[in-house]
Amino acid sequence: MRTISDPLQRAESMHAEKTAFICEERTRTFGEFVTRCRKVGPLLQDLDINMGDRVGLLASNSDIYAELYCGVPAAGRAIVPLNSRWAEPELAYALEDAGAKLLITDQDPGGLSASVDRVISLTEYETLLAESTPAEFADINEDDLAGLFYTGGTTGQSKGVMLTHRNLIANTMHSQLTMPLSDADTYLLVAPMFHAAGSNSVLQCLALGVPQVVVPAFEPNLCLDLIEQHRCSATLAVPTMVAALVEAQSANPRDISSFALICHGASPIATQVLRRAHEEFPNAELLHLYGATETAPLVTGLRHEEELIGSSRGKSVGHPSLGVSLKIDAEPGEPGEVMVQGPNVMQGYWNKPEQTAAVLQNGWYRTGDIGYLDAEGYLYLVDRAKDMIISGGENVYCSEVEEVIYQHPKVLEATVFGVPNDQWGEQVHAVVVPRDESLTSEDLIEFCRESLGGYKLPRSVEFRSTELPKSGPGKVLKRELRAPYWEGKDRSIN
Repeated sequence: MRTISDPLQRAESMHAEKTAFICEERTRTFGEFVTRCRKVGPLLQDLDINMGDRVGLLASNSDIYAELYCGVPAAGRAIVPLNSRWAEPELAYALEDAGAKLLITDQDPGGLSASVDRVISLTEYETLLAESTPAEFADINEDDLAGLFYTGGTTGQSKGVMLTHRNLIANTMHSQLTMPLSDADTYLLVAPMFHAAGSNSVLQCLALGVPQVVVPAFEPNLCLDLIEQHRCSATLAVPTMVAALVEAQSANPRDISSFALICHGASPIATQVLRRAHEEFPNAELLHLYGATETAPLVTGLRHEEELIGSSRGKSVGHPSLGVSLKIDAEPGEPGEVMVQGPNVMQGYWNKPEQTAAVLQNGWYRTGDIGYLDAEGYLYLVDRAKDMIISGGENVYCSEVEEVIYQHPKVLEATVFGVPNDQWGEQVHAVVVPRDESLTSEDLIEFCRESLGGYKLPRSVEFRSTELPKSGPGKVLKRELRAPYWEGKDRSIN
């Protein structure tokens, strides 16, 4: 397989009559799904969306989301999945930076209409698709752009990660080698599909003939009901979702005996959550995945984590996926920046050559994570070089939050970093020197809400009457401020 059209054609030829997607009350076979994908190209052409143009997608999880995720790139255009948790200014920036001509959405676009040539609702999309005629997929190359996946920026602006067809197909292969599925499985698609990890399963399941049960929005009791009803056998979730599933299953047990594989990633997971997950889902293998949007996303996997709970090896994120190379930018055995090479590594950041050059060096991607390899090649993460927080599986770049806080007229100085949180792993914490002592944490958080998605908002604010500690060159000593919150931890990420 070389391009996204290949798994679609494989699905069409090998398991056309088998169920491909179940989403709420709607069921589609693989044949029906691929036929709809074949209609996407003519539909876009009728809207004057030409080869190479970008198409924004802002919607909840659904089989239609999967159809656009596949159909737009297979038609020679590039998909731009948008984070539905972002505030309008963040969404507008991504659309305008991408130069998207069209936005397809299931919500009121509000001011986003000004950022694209045209907006169509999913209802209008269905009408247009019904009028469209299936066509051959576009003649595309594996190095053509398949999508722009926007992630937060260390400089305050989000970056469009350029993933090619080669990147996404390589990741499909890596996924199958690391988290193997077969046509006997049924996959519960629950992670947000605007994330690379959420859409990770789509191409893999299409190629293998694995039905996908799509959850529009995560709700633990609904997920457990669907596992029982459809005999789901595998899923990929963030740690907060795993914890919620454990609590819900404990409170109201279902027949989840079919559940054989629980993959988790995006942030570290607490040992107690793993222990309880193994108790509540005793038939399931636990699999820790590590990756990044820039790596499409899979880098490493730790198989059978349930056998390693409480051990030193259990703190690892595993071995590199077959096809992925990994090294540490440090002396052997010492911690250093994790670097990744492989056909899954992004082409670069859209229209950001300097930031691309900073992370892509001699064919290697600098992840910004600090880790080390043990004697058997297992990777352990200990810190982040990037000024970033991971809260509930979502990346929060501190500079984005700081930039908004500094816009408040009563703020003199501010810095932002992550502190431990039992539920979300980490939470956003702000330290502020006010120029006006009437400023309250509630005022500041509400001010931030106008510009930032909810998961980026400070959950705690510390006010100081003296200036923030700084280095000789005048840089805020953020590590010094963070240290008390992480005292007693064996690593500075959670």
